[in-house]
Amino acid sequence: MLDIPDLQEDSILNSFVSERLIYAVRGENMAGLSSSLGKGKLGAFSIVFFVVAASAPLVGMTGAVPVAMVLGNGSATPGAYLLVGITLLIFSIGYAAMSNHVTNTGAFFAFVGRGLGVRAGVASSYVSLVAYITIQLAIYGFFGLVMNITMADYGLTLSWWAWALIGWVIATLLSVLSIDIGAKILGSLLVIELLSLIIVAIAIFAKGGPESINFGASFNPSNILAGGFTGTAGIALAFAFASFIGFEATAIYGEESKNPKKDVPKATYLAIIFISILFALVSFAMVVGMGASKVIDQVLSRSGDLADPAGVLFSLGEEYVGSWIIDLMKILVLTSLFAGLLAFQNAASRYFFAMGRAGVMPENLATTNSSGAPQRASLVTSLIAGAVIVIFAVTGLDPYTQLFSWMSGISVIAIVLVEILVSLAVLRYFNSQPNTNIWKTKVAPITSIVLLLTSLYLLMARFNLLAGTVTANVDPSLPGSSWKLSPLGWFLVMVPFIALVVGYIVATISKKNHESLSKDFA
Repeated sequence: MLDIPDLQEDSILNSFVSERLIYAVRGENMAGLSSSLGKGKLGAFSIVFFVVAASAPLVGMTGAVPVAMVLGNGSATPGAYLLVGITLLIFSIGYAAMSNHVTNTGAFFAFVGRGLGVRAGVASSYVSLVAYITIQLAIYGFFGLVMNITMADYGLTLSWWAWALIGWVIATLLSVLSIDIGAKILGSLLVIELLSLIIVAIAIFAKGGPESINFGASFNPSNILAGGFTGTAGIALAFAFASFIGFEATAIYGEESKNPKKDVPKATYLAIIFISILFALVSFAMVVGMGASKVIDQVLSRSGDLADPAGVLFSLGEEYVGSWIIDLMKILVLTSLFAGLLAFQNAASRYFFAMGRAGVMPENLATTNSSGAPQRASLVTSLIAGAVIVIFAVTGLDPYTQLFSWMSGISVIAIVLVEILVSLAVLRYFNSQPNTNIWKTKVAPITSIVLLLTSLYLLMARFNLLAGTVTANVDPSLPGSSWKLSPLGWFLVMVPFIALVVGYIVATISKKNHESLSKDFA
């Protein structure tokens, strides 16, 4: 039985989640804000569709997979996606079990707040905000690069940062004005995107690559975790985790689903399984198309030493399908990237809005314009992104090997950290509940914590190779270079943890000094 403080924290958390932070992930209009959403509209498969759209499969295949292969575990990259999928499936067992007890939820922070307390919940929302901002920055880098390469074919040459800033201006305007591009249009593009990937994969398997198909090279555990705790598998795992960012959105749609207690767990499992199989299948087809023993050399050759990472999939598409699919994919990559920019622009700005309204960030962020959009929060989000783009442009840093890779790495550290907190919250919450399923509430959460901690260790240990932030006179490709980070490298790795501490401190101070925190959470 809960005591008075527990009841207060539950009511605080439910109000905050249902009325504010649900919009952080959904990116919906803030006008006429209420705690009641349309019920019974969505089934499990509809929810899965939204989550798969957020994973941007074509962007992952053209942006993440090449660097995962070169800096990570080579031909075993498909296995890394399966391993991450299995890890998140185990994680989702406790997550789904808790979704039956935590209703009207908005994101991971709701589970953390329910199990570990409101301060921890607010702290985790700061970490989630870091994840959304950095993944958007990563997309800006890749968007600018792809636009630079694609438009040069049509005689229009601009620097990557110029294209990134053009996208930045458009995303800012659409966000501030709350203009809806249209779910049907984006949905249609997603279907075509998935079909193009499947067509390329089937063509490669049907025609066969330069070598015989080698399942062991891609799925043998020893190859997936090559080098053990001193190997580079963490880099491949990082980009695999990045491809799943947003799957937590399944719980967000609970209030609008036909049967929340069944649809949310079902949608969570289906989304993870689908994304795992899709990325593993297509990346395995890429390995087959290039030859398992020559993957790294082939990726470097086809991408111009990662100067054009999309060139890997595009060249395979042309070789095994035809030039027509490249023209199609080039358009789809750009539309998918821009959709991602806008989605995370909305997500981050609505987090700022919600946290300002709660008193854990400046309260003037909690204002909307006549369109119902959180204008000031959107502008803050844009100012951060614009400043980073300008800094990278002025300093001559690379949009892919640095902006994309650095920010993707930070984002994954942040999201895995929050997932660990969620698993801890599940353990603590169900520890006080009678008649619980031991597998769902004890074994699965503990297993996921172990797997997530291992993944986090592998990523952080070799962040120096991913980011190029290694101490002087150290070769980051050697096993002995683990954890040998430059001051910049340590700062980048610690950003999510700094956000966690700052969030907890702010929540503590706000709880004592701001009536708005209790009012908005209660």
